Amino acid sequence: MLRQDSNDDIEDVSLFDADDDVSRRSKKSKIRHPVASFFHLFFRVSAIVVYLLCELLTSSFIACMVTIILLLSCDFWAVKNVTGRLMVGLRWWNQVDDDGRSHWVFEARKVSAQGSKTSSEAESRIFWLGLITCPMIWVIFAFSALFSFKVKWLAVVVMGVVLQGANLYGYIRCKVGSRKNLTSMATNYLGKQFLRQTVAKEDQTAS
Repeated sequence: MLRQDSNDDIEDVSLFDADDDVSRRSKKSKIRHPVASFFHLFFRVSAIVVYLLCELLTSSFIACMVTIILLLSCDFWAVKNVTGRLMVGLRWWNQVDDDGRSHWVFEARKVSAQGSKTSSEAESRIFWLGLITCPMIWVIFAFSALFSFKVKWLAVVVMGVVLQGANLYGYIRCKVGSRKNLTSMATNYLGKQFLRQTVAKEDQTAS
């Protein structure tokens, strides 16, 4: 079931159907797609390793830059089109309609009645750990390059932040829904924190 966001022409596809069947728990703890899990981490970790060791391996900046950008590009394509779909059942893409308007589509795989397509918890942890941690590392590299005046590396680092940040944003949108849902979740969280602090202060005052 598609939902049209009138503000930014974004379509969201309904997320996972709730399913708590006990017979599926054993399957969720196994890595069902080892090759996808390997390449989900291989390209992004390799790009980070090359960035850290490139000055020790070679004196050619161009060779290092090209290698890192190729690894980042392969990672972007693999995560966007393959590993996200196989490991967590999520996918996002951009499509242009007949009127020439661009739409972002966020899709989540529905669970079958037999549970044969449920995501593995181990794969889900690997997917989200790699998806969240690596962009944070590139952000650290960006500040490091900026404050150490390594201007020539800024383009490479910014490429890492953009490509991996785009996948992170896309899959978060797939997971939690539209921007309205994101705003609602943030508002609810802040409201709960404020309520807890208020209750704690009242308890301290009463005591």
